Formats: sequence, structure tokens, C-alpha cells
Amino acid sequence: MGTGDGCRESGHCSLETMREIFIYIYFFYNYINEIIYIYINVNKKSLALVSAIALRAIPVEKGIPLQEEEEEEEEEREMGMDYYKILQVDRSSKEEEIKKAYRKLAMQWHPDKNPSNKKDAEAKFKEISEAYEVLTDPKKREIYDQYGEEGLKGQVPPPAGGSSGFPGMAEFRFNPRSAFEIFSEFFGSASPFGGGAGDSGGARRFPNGLSDDIFAAFRGGMGGGEASGSGGMRKGPQIERKLACSLEDLYKGTTKKMKISRDVIDSSGKPSTVEEILTIDIKPGWKKGTKITFPEKGNAQRNLIPSDLVFIIDERPHGVFKRDGNDLIVTQKISLLEALTGYTVQLTALDGRNLTIPIKTVISPTYEEVVQGEGMPITKEPLRRGNLRIKFQIKYPNRLTSDQKAAIKQVLS
Repeated sequence: MGTGDGCRESGHCSLETMREIFIYIYFFYNYINEIIYIYINVNKKSLALVSAIALRAIPVEKGIPLQEEEEEEEEEREMGMDYYKILQVDRSSKEEEIKKAYRKLAMQWHPDKNPSNKKDAEAKFKEISEAYEVLTDPKKREIYDQYGEEGLKGQVPPPAGGSSGFPGMAEFRFNPRSAFEIFSEFFGSASPFGGGAGDSGGARRFPNGLSDDIFAAFRGGMGGGEASGSGGMRKGPQIERKLACSLEDLYKGTTKKMKISRDVIDSSGKPSTVEEILTIDIKPGWKKGTKITFPEKGNAQRNLIPSDLVFIIDERPHGVFKRDGNDLIVTQKISLLEALTGYTVQLTALDGRNLTIPIKTVISPTYEEVVQGEGMPITKEPLRRGNLRIKFQIKYPNRLTSDQKAAIKQVLS
């Protein structure tokens, strides 16, 4: 007699009979789940519909509930990784938005930045890099949008017609690149935190000559922030140009305008050439070697912050004065008579003033007249100036007559 017959005859079911019914239902439930599992591996695309119909048709006994969370996890497994969700962007996002998202998340989850949680960070970092690689490649993105992750792996079954719905799908296979390779291509280095992630052989060198430490330039005085607002990329080496100035320019100060032509890259990645006029205010007292920096005015290059353009003051020789620090030096040629009897120096200063400096003492070959405050301005102390130092070159007579010699002896004895 079957279990159902016993219940019909007696009008009620015994505890033993109910236990048997429960066991039959439990095994029937597991059997259906096995069938669904097999079906998943045959055709994942139909899983959501089959699961919804099959599982809702089975009575669920108390004590063996099917949790909503499990359904959601199963749906996620069928779909594969959601690259848009990983990068936290919409499906309609443009390439620039995807790059911006990758820049932020890659820096956040780089394993070297998460030493205490390196294993999880590496997994997250790999997902972020794979999502970026797919969504910035038009062909890969189109395949992913149409077929999902399985499409990228070439595992989408052909439709009834026998051919793939995407040109070239039969030959397409997506092999993700190394996350660190993608990072180094984007930022110019594989490890901005000095950890050498993914490389057991020390600091890597890349074809563009960059080292692993992309923040070395910032530690050298460029400044902080989020990689100076440019995604943490390495800055190109500064470009130096000499700026010739007359001594009058450096004495009085002046303004120079420099026309430059440089390469730039617009938001779409297209290069172009622009011309600019740079204004340089020369301060009174500036010295040879003074540097004037125009940040990021060098040529733009991919994956590099434009170089700084640096002008270096160069001093042209002057016909009268020679500079020594903050002092001005002038040399006067005088005769022996003038050296012995007195001499008055007549000079035109660098600002156009006429200077008259009488010297009443005997001038020896090593004598130096110092005029306070007539030298170069001192940039850091506007109220002070250096000194004017007057040196002398005495011209001696080639010969003396006997009378001249006697007269000199008489005067000097």
C-alpha cells in the first residue's frame, strides 16, 4: 500500500507517513535543482527564465527556504562581471568618463597602497584594470555589451542560423593584460607608492625611460594633491632657455615678452600647435642664473604632464662696468702725474645719472676707491644697494730725461 493510500483510508496521516512525504518532497526538490544546475552549464543565457519558472513551481517546505540573496548571486554568476558596475559608471559613459573612473579607482586599490589588505586589493585592482581595458576598446566593448563576459571569451553559442551575430566573433578571444602593465601604460609607472608591485626584480624600467616611482618629481618640490591634478602622471623634464639681459635691465628692472610655440593635446587626444606670449618681469638686482619658471608650458606628450619651461637670466657684458655680486667695478686709466697729484672720476651711472668722484689721495697701483650705495640694487632689500668700486690702471712714462729724474728726486727726497 502506498503512502497516499494509507492517508485516504484512515482519513488522516500518521507521523511516520508525514515523515515519508517530507522526505519525498525534499529529494524531489534536490533533483529539480540538479537538473537546473546541469541546464545552466548547457545554456547560461536561459538560466534566469528557467530558474524563475522551475523554482517557483516547487512547494517549499518550512525549514528549507530559497533565499532571495541566493537568487541574486546566481543571476550575477550567469552574467559574469559587470564592468560598468566595477568602474562605477553608466553604460552610456564616454571614454573620458571611464578613464577618469579608472584613474581614481586604480590609485585607490593599487596593492602597494593597501599593504594590510594586499590580497583583496590585488583582486579588486585586477577587476578594475580588466574593466578599463574592455570598456575603452570599441570592439571589446561592443562584444561585451551584446554578449557579456562570455562573449569576450568566445563562449557564446551561435544562433539557429549557424553563424555568429557579431562579425569576427568566431575568431575573437579576449586575453586580459596584466593589471600592472595597464597601470604603467596609463600612469607611466607600475608602482607610484615605491612598493614595486608585481615585480620581484626591483624597480622596473619602461621603454619611455621612466622609473617605477612616478611621484619622485613631486617629492622634488612640485607639490602634492592628487598628482598635481593630473592623475599622478610623471612630469616631463624641464626645458631651460637662456634669457640675455643687459646690465641696465638688471639694474633698473624691465619687462620682456617671449613668443613661444608648443604642442598641445586636446580632450579628444588630437595634437595641435599653439603660440603664446609669455611676459617676464625682470626685477632690479636679479643676477645671472636667476630662474623664471612657467609651469607646464612645454610640449604635451601622451602619459606625461607637460614640462615646465624655465628661463635662466644671462648677463651681457657691459662696456664700462663689471658686476661682482651686488657691487659694480669700473677701471680708470690714469697717468703717473694724475696718480701723484689727484684725479677726478667722471662716470655715467647705469640709470643715466652723471657721477663726479674727486680723488685727492695719491693713487697706488693697488688703490681702490669705494663709493657706498652706487652699486647694484639688492632684490631682497629694496632700500639697499651694493657699492661702486673704482680701480686704477696707471700709465708710466717709457723714459725720463736727466733733468726730469733730477726734479723727481728733488721733490721726493
